[in-house]
Amino acid sequence: MKKTLKIAGISVGVVVLALIAVVVLFVVKHQIDASKPLLEDDYYESFASPAPLEAKYSRLGSRDVAYTEFDVENSAIDKIGAWYPRELKNDGARYPMIVVVNGSNTKASMYKPFFERLASWGFVVVGTEDGQAGTGETASIVLDFMLNAPRDSVLYDRIDANNIGVVGYSQGGAGAIRAVTEYGNSGAFKTIFTGSAAYAALAKNMGWEYDVAKVTIPFFMIAGTGSSEDSGVKDTSNEFGGVAPLSSLVDNYNRMSDNVFKVRARVVGAEHWQIQMLTDGYMTAWMRYQLRADPDAATVFIGDKAELLANPNWQDVVKNR
Repeated sequence: MKKTLKIAGISVGVVVLALIAVVVLFVVKHQIDASKPLLEDDYYESFASPAPLEAKYSRLGSRDVAYTEFDVENSAIDKIGAWYPRELKNDGARYPMIVVVNGSNTKASMYKPFFERLASWGFVVVGTEDGQAGTGETASIVLDFMLNAPRDSVLYDRIDANNIGVVGYSQGGAGAIRAVTEYGNSGAFKTIFTGSAAYAALAKNMGWEYDVAKVTIPFFMIAGTGSSEDSGVKDTSNEFGGVAPLSSLVDNYNRMSDNVFKVRARVVGAEHWQIQMLTDGYMTAWMRYQLRADPDAATVFIGDKAELLANPNWQDVVKNR
Protein backbone atom coordinates (compact mmCIF):
# COMPACT_ATOMS: atom_id res chain seq x y z
CA MET A 1 0.00 0.00 0.00
CA LYS A 2 2.78 2.42 0.98
CA LYS A 3 4.62 1.58 -2.23
CA THR A 4 1.48 2.30 -4.27
CA LEU A 5 1.01 5.66 -2.54
CA LYS A 6 4.65 6.50 -3.12
CA ILE A 7 4.36 5.75 -6.83
CA ALA A 8 1.17 7.81 -7.06
CA GLY A 9 2.89 10.67 -5.28
CA ILE A 10 5.78 10.54 -7.72
CA SER A 11 3.36 10.55 -10.68
CA VAL A 12 1.52 13.60 -9.37
CA GLY A 13 4.83 15.33 -8.70
CA VAL A 14 5.98 14.68 -12.25
CA VAL A 15 2.76 16.13 -13.64
CA VAL A 16 3.02 19.22 -11.45
CA LEU A 17 6.63 19.79 -12.49
CA ALA A 18 5.67 19.38 -16.13
CA LEU A 19 2.84 21.86 -15.74
CA ILE A 20 5.10 24.41 -14.11
CA ALA A 21 7.75 23.85 -16.77
CA VAL A 22 5.35 24.49 -19.62
CA VAL A 23 4.07 27.68 -18.00
CA VAL A 24 7.65 28.89 -17.67
CA LEU A 25 8.26 27.96 -21.32
CA PHE A 26 5.37 30.07 -22.55
CA VAL A 27 6.28 32.98 -20.30
CA VAL A 28 9.80 32.99 -21.73
CA LYS A 29 8.56 32.53 -25.29
CA HIS A 30 6.09 35.41 -25.08
CA GLN A 31 7.96 37.85 -22.93
CA ILE A 32 11.72 37.87 -23.22
CA ASP A 33 11.29 41.64 -23.41
CA ALA A 34 8.34 42.82 -21.31
CA SER A 35 8.04 46.01 -23.34
CA LYS A 36 7.91 44.27 -26.72
CA PRO A 37 4.46 44.32 -28.39
CA LEU A 38 2.99 40.89 -28.99
CA LEU A 39 1.07 42.00 -32.09
CA GLU A 40 1.74 44.22 -35.08
CA ASP A 41 -0.73 47.06 -35.61
CA ASP A 42 -2.26 45.32 -38.62
CA TYR A 43 -1.75 41.75 -37.43
CA TYR A 44 -5.23 40.74 -38.61
CA GLU A 45 -4.36 41.51 -42.24
CA SER A 46 -2.33 38.30 -42.46
CA PHE A 47 -5.28 36.11 -41.49
CA ALA A 48 -7.25 34.39 -44.25
CA SER A 49 -10.25 32.10 -44.14
CA PRO A 50 -12.36 30.32 -46.77
CA ALA A 51 -15.38 30.91 -44.50
CA PRO A 52 -16.91 34.33 -45.32
CA LEU A 53 -18.09 35.21 -41.82
CA GLU A 54 -14.87 34.17 -40.14
CA ALA A 55 -13.03 36.34 -42.65
CA LYS A 56 -15.43 39.24 -42.06
CA TYR A 57 -15.25 39.28 -38.28
CA SER A 58 -11.47 38.83 -38.16
CA ARG A 59 -11.05 42.28 -39.76
CA LEU A 60 -11.63 45.78 -38.46
CA GLY A 61 -15.20 46.79 -37.80
CA SER A 62 -16.81 49.98 -39.07
CA ARG A 63 -16.18 52.23 -36.07
CA ASP A 64 -13.27 54.55 -35.37
CA VAL A 65 -11.78 53.82 -31.97
CA ALA A 66 -10.66 56.07 -29.12
CA TYR A 67 -8.79 55.22 -25.92
CA THR A 68 -8.82 56.25 -22.29
CA GLU A 69 -7.26 54.82 -19.17
CA PHE A 70 -7.74 54.83 -15.43
CA ASP A 71 -5.14 54.59 -12.69
CA VAL A 72 -6.33 52.33 -9.88
CA GLU A 73 -5.03 51.61 -6.41
CA ASN A 74 -4.31 47.97 -7.09
CA SER A 75 -0.75 46.91 -7.78
CA ALA A 76 -1.75 43.94 -9.93
CA ILE A 77 -4.07 45.94 -12.17
CA ASP A 78 -1.87 49.08 -12.25
CA LYS A 79 -4.17 50.73 -14.77
CA ILE A 80 -7.31 49.93 -16.72
CA GLY A 81 -7.13 50.58 -20.43
CA ALA A 82 -10.42 51.12 -22.26
CA TRP A 83 -10.89 51.16 -26.03
CA TYR A 84 -14.27 52.35 -27.29
CA PRO A 85 -16.07 53.54 -30.45
CA ARG A 86 -15.25 57.24 -30.91
CA GLU A 87 -18.91 58.02 -31.61
CA LEU A 88 -19.68 57.18 -27.98
CA LYS A 89 -18.47 60.64 -26.99
CA ASN A 90 -21.45 62.30 -28.67
CA ASP A 91 -24.27 59.83 -29.28
CA GLY A 92 -25.52 59.38 -25.70
CA ALA A 93 -25.90 55.62 -26.16
CA ARG A 94 -24.76 52.85 -23.83
CA TYR A 95 -22.40 50.25 -25.29
CA PRO A 96 -21.82 46.57 -24.51
CA MET A 97 -18.56 45.91 -22.70
CA ILE A 98 -15.99 43.11 -22.94
CA VAL A 99 -13.54 42.47 -20.11
CA VAL A 100 -10.35 40.76 -21.32
CA VAL A 101 -8.37 38.54 -18.92
CA ASN A 102 -4.68 38.33 -19.78
CA GLY A 103 -2.64 35.20 -20.33
CA SER A 104 0.41 34.43 -18.19
CA ASN A 105 2.82 37.34 -17.74
CA THR A 106 1.00 39.35 -20.40
CA LYS A 107 -0.29 42.92 -20.07
CA ALA A 108 -2.96 44.69 -22.10
CA SER A 109 -0.39 47.30 -23.13
CA MET A 110 1.52 44.55 -24.93
CA TYR A 111 -1.29 43.75 -27.38
CA LYS A 112 -3.16 47.01 -27.93
CA PRO A 113 -4.09 46.22 -31.58
CA PHE A 114 -6.25 43.34 -30.33
CA PHE A 115 -8.31 45.68 -28.15
CA GLU A 116 -8.58 48.33 -30.83
CA ARG A 117 -9.77 45.86 -33.46
CA LEU A 118 -12.39 44.37 -31.15
CA ALA A 119 -13.66 47.81 -30.09
CA SER A 120 -14.14 48.73 -33.76
CA TRP A 121 -17.02 46.23 -33.79
CA GLY A 122 -19.02 48.37 -31.38
CA PHE A 123 -17.77 47.41 -27.93
CA VAL A 124 -16.09 49.05 -24.98
CA VAL A 125 -13.14 46.70 -24.44
CA VAL A 126 -11.14 46.86 -21.23
CA GLY A 127 -7.91 45.29 -20.05
CA THR A 128 -5.33 45.58 -17.30
CA GLU A 129 -1.62 45.16 -16.66
CA ASP A 130 -2.21 42.05 -14.53
CA GLY A 131 0.07 39.28 -15.76
CA GLN A 132 -1.20 36.72 -13.24
CA ALA A 133 -4.96 36.96 -13.68
CA GLY A 134 -5.91 33.31 -13.24
CA THR A 135 -7.98 33.80 -10.08
CA GLY A 136 -10.38 36.15 -11.88
CA GLU A 137 -10.21 38.63 -9.01
CA THR A 138 -8.89 41.53 -11.03
CA ALA A 139 -11.51 40.93 -13.73
CA SER A 140 -14.15 41.23 -11.01
CA ILE A 141 -12.60 44.46 -9.73
CA VAL A 142 -12.48 45.90 -13.25
CA LEU A 143 -16.14 45.05 -13.81
CA ASP A 144 -17.21 46.98 -10.72
CA PHE A 145 -14.95 49.91 -11.56
CA MET A 146 -16.26 50.28 -15.10
CA LEU A 147 -19.89 50.03 -14.06
CA ASN A 148 -19.17 52.90 -11.67
CA ALA A 149 -16.75 54.86 -13.86
CA PRO A 150 -15.79 58.35 -12.58
CA ARG A 151 -18.28 61.10 -13.40
CA ASP A 152 -15.64 63.07 -15.28
CA SER A 153 -14.87 60.09 -17.52
CA VAL A 154 -16.09 59.75 -21.09
CA LEU A 155 -17.33 56.30 -20.08
CA TYR A 156 -19.44 57.45 -17.13
CA ASP A 157 -22.90 55.84 -17.43
CA ARG A 158 -22.06 54.62 -20.95
CA ILE A 159 -21.81 50.88 -20.28
CA ASP A 160 -24.78 48.69 -21.16
CA ALA A 161 -25.00 46.72 -17.92
CA ASN A 162 -27.22 44.11 -19.57
CA ASN A 163 -24.63 43.19 -22.18
CA ILE A 164 -21.24 42.41 -20.68
CA GLY A 165 -18.94 39.63 -21.83
CA VAL A 166 -15.58 38.26 -20.73
CA VAL A 167 -12.75 36.87 -22.85
CA GLY A 168 -9.75 34.99 -21.48
CA TYR A 169 -6.75 33.16 -22.93
CA SER A 170 -4.66 30.40 -21.31
CA GLN A 171 -4.27 31.36 -17.63
CA GLY A 172 -6.77 34.11 -18.44
CA GLY A 173 -9.21 31.43 -19.58
CA ALA A 174 -9.21 30.02 -16.07
CA GLY A 175 -9.56 33.58 -14.79
CA ALA A 176 -12.53 34.24 -17.05
CA ILE A 177 -14.32 31.09 -15.82
CA ARG A 178 -13.68 32.11 -12.23
CA ALA A 179 -14.82 35.68 -12.97
CA VAL A 180 -18.26 34.43 -14.01
CA THR A 181 -18.63 31.93 -11.15
CA GLU A 182 -16.80 32.92 -7.98
CA TYR A 183 -17.56 36.57 -7.16
CA GLY A 184 -20.42 38.67 -5.90
CA ASN A 185 -20.73 40.41 -9.26
CA SER A 186 -20.30 37.26 -11.39
CA GLY A 187 -23.95 37.44 -12.41
CA ALA A 188 -23.33 40.67 -14.31
CA PHE A 189 -21.64 38.76 -17.13
CA LYS A 190 -23.88 37.69 -19.98
CA THR A 191 -21.47 35.50 -21.96
CA ILE A 192 -17.96 34.03 -21.93
CA PHE A 193 -15.31 33.03 -24.46
CA THR A 194 -12.14 31.17 -23.53
CA GLY A 195 -9.15 30.44 -25.74
CA SER A 196 -7.16 27.43 -24.56
CA ALA A 197 -8.17 27.78 -20.93
CA ALA A 198 -5.62 25.95 -18.81
CA TYR A 199 -6.98 22.46 -18.20
CA ALA A 200 -8.37 21.60 -14.78
CA ALA A 201 -5.29 19.92 -13.26
CA LEU A 202 -3.00 22.71 -14.45
CA ALA A 203 -5.38 25.39 -13.16
CA LYS A 204 -5.72 23.70 -9.78
CA ASN A 205 -2.00 23.22 -9.32
CA MET A 206 -1.30 26.82 -10.26
CA GLY A 207 -3.91 28.24 -7.89
CA TRP A 208 -6.64 28.97 -10.47
CA GLU A 209 -9.03 26.10 -9.73
CA TYR A 210 -12.38 26.50 -11.46
CA ASP A 211 -15.69 24.68 -11.65
CA VAL A 212 -17.28 24.86 -15.09
CA ALA A 213 -20.47 23.29 -13.72
CA LYS A 214 -21.18 26.70 -12.14
CA VAL A 215 -21.26 28.48 -15.52
CA THR A 216 -24.84 29.45 -16.35
CA ILE A 217 -24.27 31.80 -19.31
CA PRO A 218 -23.58 31.02 -22.99
CA PHE A 219 -20.02 29.70 -23.33
CA PHE A 220 -17.82 29.37 -26.43
CA MET A 221 -14.69 27.38 -25.53
CA ILE A 222 -11.88 26.70 -27.98
CA ALA A 223 -8.38 25.27 -28.18
CA GLY A 224 -5.90 24.21 -30.87
CA THR A 225 -4.78 20.81 -32.12
CA GLY A 226 -1.04 21.54 -31.95
CA SER A 227 1.17 19.48 -29.63
CA SER A 228 1.60 22.34 -27.16
CA GLU A 229 -2.19 22.32 -26.78
CA ASP A 230 -2.69 18.56 -26.83
CA SER A 231 0.31 16.29 -26.33
CA GLY A 232 -1.73 13.21 -27.19
CA VAL A 233 -1.32 11.35 -23.90
CA LYS A 234 -4.24 9.24 -22.80
CA ASP A 235 -4.07 9.86 -19.05
CA THR A 236 -3.50 13.54 -18.26
CA SER A 237 -3.54 12.77 -14.53
CA ASN A 238 -0.18 11.01 -14.86
CA GLU A 239 1.37 12.79 -17.84
CA PHE A 240 1.25 16.34 -19.07
CA GLY A 241 -1.50 16.63 -21.66
CA GLY A 242 -0.67 20.01 -23.17
CA VAL A 243 -2.18 23.31 -22.00
CA ALA A 244 -5.70 22.61 -23.29
CA PRO A 245 -6.09 19.04 -24.61
CA LEU A 246 -9.27 17.88 -26.30
CA SER A 247 -10.15 15.91 -23.17
CA SER A 248 -10.32 19.18 -21.20
CA LEU A 249 -12.73 20.72 -23.69
CA VAL A 250 -14.89 17.61 -23.64
CA ASP A 251 -14.92 17.54 -19.85
CA ASN A 252 -15.67 21.25 -19.51
CA TYR A 253 -18.43 21.03 -22.10
CA ASN A 254 -20.00 17.97 -20.47
CA ARG A 255 -19.87 19.46 -16.98
CA MET A 256 -22.00 22.40 -18.07
CA SER A 257 -25.78 22.17 -17.95
CA ASP A 258 -27.45 21.31 -21.25
CA ASN A 259 -29.89 24.13 -20.52
CA VAL A 260 -27.13 26.63 -21.29
CA PHE A 261 -25.97 27.33 -24.85
CA LYS A 262 -22.47 25.94 -25.18
CA VAL A 263 -20.05 25.45 -28.05
CA ARG A 264 -16.67 23.74 -28.16
CA ALA A 265 -14.25 23.60 -31.08
CA ARG A 266 -10.56 23.33 -31.96
CA VAL A 267 -8.47 25.26 -34.47
CA VAL A 268 -6.71 22.91 -36.87
CA GLY A 269 -2.93 22.92 -36.40
CA ALA A 270 -2.87 25.82 -33.94
CA GLU A 271 -0.19 25.91 -31.25
CA HIS A 272 -0.80 27.58 -27.91
CA TRP A 273 0.91 30.85 -28.82
CA GLN A 274 -1.15 31.17 -32.01
CA ILE A 275 -4.59 30.86 -30.45
CA GLN A 276 -5.42 34.52 -29.97
CA MET A 277 -4.65 35.52 -33.55
CA LEU A 278 -6.29 32.48 -35.15
CA THR A 279 -9.56 32.76 -33.23
CA ASP A 280 -10.24 36.51 -33.49
CA GLY A 281 -12.91 36.10 -36.13
CA TYR A 282 -15.19 33.70 -34.32
CA MET A 283 -14.50 35.24 -30.90
CA THR A 284 -15.72 38.54 -32.34
CA ALA A 285 -18.70 36.88 -34.01
CA TRP A 286 -19.64 35.24 -30.70
CA MET A 287 -19.58 38.59 -28.89
CA ARG A 288 -21.49 40.32 -31.70
CA TYR A 289 -24.14 37.61 -31.53
CA GLN A 290 -24.39 37.53 -27.75
CA LEU A 291 -24.03 41.22 -26.91
CA ARG A 292 -25.32 43.04 -30.01
CA ALA A 293 -27.85 40.53 -31.40
CA ASP A 294 -26.06 40.55 -34.77
CA PRO A 295 -28.06 38.18 -37.06
CA ASP A 296 -25.10 37.45 -39.35
CA ALA A 297 -22.89 36.53 -36.41
CA ALA A 298 -25.62 34.23 -35.07
CA THR A 299 -25.43 32.09 -38.23
CA VAL A 300 -21.86 31.15 -37.34
CA PHE A 301 -23.18 29.18 -34.38
CA ILE A 302 -26.89 28.40 -34.67
CA GLY A 303 -28.46 25.43 -36.43
CA ASP A 304 -27.37 22.54 -38.63
CA LYS A 305 -25.96 24.89 -41.25
CA ALA A 306 -23.86 26.99 -38.88
CA GLU A 307 -20.72 28.21 -40.62
CA LEU A 308 -18.52 26.85 -37.83
CA LEU A 309 -19.59 23.29 -38.66
CA ALA A 310 -18.34 23.43 -42.25
CA ASN A 311 -15.24 25.59 -41.82
CA PRO A 312 -12.09 23.52 -42.61
CA ASN A 313 -10.09 25.70 -40.19
CA TRP A 314 -11.96 24.05 -37.33
CA GLN A 315 -12.62 20.54 -36.06
CA ASP A 316 -14.15 18.71 -33.07
CA VAL A 317 -17.09 21.10 -33.15
CA VAL A 318 -19.91 20.26 -30.75
CA LYS A 319 -22.80 22.53 -29.76
CA ASN A 320 -26.26 22.15 -28.31
CA ARG A 321 -28.28 24.56 -30.47
